[in-house]
Amino acid sequence: MHPRPSPIAASLYTLRDMNADVIILHGPHGCCFRTGRLLENDGVRVVTTAMSENDFIFGASDKLEKTLKEVESMFSPKLVGIVGTCASMIIGEDLKEAIQSANINATVIAVESHGGLSEGDNTEGAIAVLEAASKDGIIPVAECERQSKMLKLATEIEKTRGMAQGGYIAPSYGDDKQKIANILIEKLKNGEKTVIILNAKKETSYLFADILKIPFEKINSENKPIVIANLDENIGLPRIRQHAANIKEELKNNGLNIDIITGGLDEYPVTGEEAAKSLKDKNIDFVIVAGVPHAVPIETIEAETLAITDGPRLVEPLKKIGYKYVVTELDAHAKTLGTDKIVQSDFGEVLREILS
Repeated sequence: MHPRPSPIAASLYTLRDMNADVIILHGPHGCCFRTGRLLENDGVRVVTTAMSENDFIFGASDKLEKTLKEVESMFSPKLVGIVGTCASMIIGEDLKEAIQSANINATVIAVESHGGLSEGDNTEGAIAVLEAASKDGIIPVAECERQSKMLKLATEIEKTRGMAQGGYIAPSYGDDKQKIANILIEKLKNGEKTVIILNAKKETSYLFADILKIPFEKINSENKPIVIANLDENIGLPRIRQHAANIKEELKNNGLNIDIITGGLDEYPVTGEEAAKSLKDKNIDFVIVAGVPHAVPIETIEAETLAITDGPRLVEPLKKIGYKYVVTELDAHAKTLGTDKIVQSDFGEVLREILS
């Protein structure tokens, strides 16, 4: 019942991860306004055909063709994505015909995405991009199938363990960060065996990885947390692989080691399970999961648990599946777009203040 992310926005983010130079939204100028503006921070030019009322009746292929030519003139792009919107898709606009008529030099991906795709799941918009790119030979068929599988698993997790369970979930900002920070510090002082699991997705990993940079050796040099992370830089679209490589390099330069790599940043629906398996039959006292905590079967881990999430509407579901503590990080996407370095988190800032 509460608002959920749009398939159109997911299409935009996926084209960004393919390193598209320009994305054209074929629809009204206000469609996905916030997402489009945010993506400009990542170096992607996002423009719109600005469909109006008359276009909803008579069509706007001429506007799309004109926009394609203007995009070529202004930006000289190598890769352009056209994303359909509710307006253009409902009236049956032919994106490929406009592409052929414009005949620009760039490779152009046509994505027939709109807010009501399938069940309305945002991941359907990402899958639409992958399938279009695969048909055009931009990504291998096997990679399209792998990522589509991950996206469908992500949807299943949201519907069974996350914020897409059907009923209305009121937003909550979780437990007091100062209180939780003091609990964590006390546990480490007392020698309790602690594990930090980074199970993050895409660019938000720059925020959730911040907890790995906390100088825990100041608390107890003989009891530093075990680190598990989904930072395999050999998996995923170009930008996703680069995120993982950037974070690993920064951690290495700070003298921080990752004990277990569970997979790539786009594999968070399954890397959470891998992280939980790696803790089986180990005597762990405290487990922290940052990023997408509901993708980790925390109920199988015998320890006290803390979830660090960017979703105020995830606090209630996370408590329900077994997390004892939950803290929230707001505006994770906005804080991490356009960066290639780890961004300081609110929880990390609280910990640093206590340790300073």
